[in-house]
Formats: sequence, C-alpha cells, structure tokens
Amino acid sequence: MSESAAEQARQAVVPDTAAGRRFDAVLAELFPEYSRSKLTEWIKSGDVLLDGVTVRGRDPVRGGEVATLNAVLETQTHAEPEDIPLDVLFEDEHLLVINKPVGLVVHPGAGNSSGTLVNALLFRDPSVAALPRAGIVHRLDKDTSGVMVIARTLQAQTALVEQLSARQVHRQYLAVVVGALVAGGTADAPIDRHPRDRLKMGVREDGKEAITHYRLRERFRAHTALECRLETGRTHQIRVHMAHLRHAIVGDQLYGGALKLPKGASDELVAALRGFKRQALHAETLEFVHPITGETVRNTAPPPEDMLQLLKALREDSELFAERERGRDRR
Repeated sequence: MSESAAEQARQAVVPDTAAGRRFDAVLAELFPEYSRSKLTEWIKSGDVLLDGVTVRGRDPVRGGEVATLNAVLETQTHAEPEDIPLDVLFEDEHLLVINKPVGLVVHPGAGNSSGTLVNALLFRDPSVAALPRAGIVHRLDKDTSGVMVIARTLQAQTALVEQLSARQVHRQYLAVVVGALVAGGTADAPIDRHPRDRLKMGVREDGKEAITHYRLRERFRAHTALECRLETGRTHQIRVHMAHLRHAIVGDQLYGGALKLPKGASDELVAALRGFKRQALHAETLEFVHPITGETVRNTAPPPEDMLQLLKALREDSELFAERERGRDRR
C-alpha cells in the first residue's frame, strides 16, 4: 500500500473559560477529531503553535490565544477505486459496517494491489482517501469472514480507535476447533512475531498482552464450536491462542498442523474436513458506541455457507456415532 502525507493548517481560538488549564487538554477539546496521543506527538514535534510559538503540553493557557495546528496525516491515495460489491449491515455519514466475505483482502499489498476492501471503499466513498488507511480501524484476515466497522470521518476513526484501545468494543467470533473441549476458559498469553517464521505470530514471554475468552457453543465427537471474545486485538490472536492450547482451528493452514480425522468418521465429515482449506473462523458480532451519537451499535452476521456445511457434517457425524453406541448397548 502506498501512502502519502496530507498537510492542512487549522486554527481555533482558546476560549476565555479555559484560562489556567493545560494546553494539551484544551487542544483535545478544540480538535476532538484527533486522538490525544496524536496531538501530544504534534505538540512535541512543534507542529502545534500557540500565538505563533511552540509551548509544552503542560503549560497553562490564558484564554483568547490562537492555536494553530499543522496536521500531517498519512492518507490513502494510491489505491485505485474498484466496483466491488459490499454486504452493508449499517451505514450513516460517519461510519460503515460490513460483513466481509471469505477471500477479501483488507489492505493492498505485495501480490494484492487490487481487489481489496480498500479498493472497494474508495469506489463507494471517495472521501475516505483523505483518512489514514482509508478509514479502516481494525482488520480481519483474508480467509476470516464477518463484521467489520470502517470510519468515514476522521473524528469517527479517532473515536473508534480509542474505543478499541480502551477495550470497549465487543468483538465476538465463532470458531470450530480440533478436539472435544469440556469447558470454556480464558487464554491469557502474550503474542508477538514468531522468532523464526516471519509469516507467523506466536506466544512469547516478551510479547504483547493478548487475552481471548472462549466458551462452548456446541460439542461434537472430536471437535468443538466455540464462541470467542477478544479482550485485546493482536494479529492472528484467536488462531495463535487456540493452537497454543492444542485446539487449533479447523482448516488453519498456518497454525493447524496435519489434518486429524475422527475414528470412524462418516464419509460426509471426511469430505467436509478435507475440503475445508481456510480457518473456520467468523466474526459474528461487533458492538460499540457510535462515535457521534453515543448510541450503541450492534451488528451480527450469520456464518458463511461453508462453515454452516461444516457444522452440519460434524453434527450429523456425532448423531450417527451416538446411534451406533446406543445400538451396541442394546446388544
């Protein structure tokens, strides 16, 4: 993805009622569309002036001064707009919530310069070209389906990023994993780049905090459907945590290892498991506070057809095995 910097000078008058308060706190109120961390960064770099001079964030204001902000933002400008259909779950002037299909890459990159979600967003709303990452505040892997929120204004993007950082966004996933779990739990294991394989993430003592809560949704003979809730949002977090717990996600080509077939599996289940070539992971529910209205926004997307068929095969195999066991008991 190619990005370029867009610069715009903005000014605002410090109100008299702010006299005596810290400059950084007042600045955050004058320019609410920017995060406090970004404003602090600009104060330190000299990109924010008070009556034409640089000041420290902790310096008090008198009231009546002019704050000048020379904002330098990384914007998405080089991806080409493409007419790619999107499954829209919610939309207003501030944000967009979609159900991302399996196979759709989020950001353009090496080998994926077109056909991405960013290309689709630029076609649907050209104004997002002025936003960092075209308004994207979180991502889903190419082969993970489900709910995503995209900002359409800088103020909305800043607020959503802050909600994510504060762990105030409810993100719930459906995952089908190897092994018949007997109870839910919490995976609390730090994650960072794998020390040898740069394509993978891994659990590392020196990694970043990563917490995944999971509970049983449906139990099969040798597999389990889990409801996973992210407390943090590290790259590949659920996939890494479940593999670390020795219950890798079905079809995960990166973390799953060799295919495991249950003893005496039905032909339908064998075909379903052999044919499932991507991680059985779906972002089913996303809930957050609307950055402008303050209302709760909750969207849910049903699992894609391939996951429904996988669950159907697992369910039927378990029922068939139970019938066989009952027949043996009667003998």
